[in-house]
Amino acid sequence: MADLYIYYRVRETDTQALLPRVAAMQRALAASHGLAPQLKRRPDSKDGQQTWMEVYPAAPEGFEAVLAQAVDAAGIAALIAGPRHTEVFMDVEPCA
Repeated sequence: MADLYIYYRVRETDTQALLPRVAAMQRALAASHGLAPQLKRRPDSKDGQQTWMEVYPAAPEGFEAVLAQAVDAAGIAALIAGPRHTEVFMDVEPCA
């Protein structure tokens, strides 16, 4: 398992249309995969755009493909400015 962090830019004019789509997608993914997704944004805006981040802690192997299908089905790409960027982080085991 790994934690997925996906960030992207959203035009301020599209935030009200995008929010319900992302929220519904995350609710469905939480129900089907037992996840606790989070949605965050930077507190500031730049050039009329916000930066949003979806967080999927403890995502199972293969979840990135499931997420890509969910993003397509929700029509999210049409409401963001540019690509979605994915970062994957894993827990570090402490030294004995």
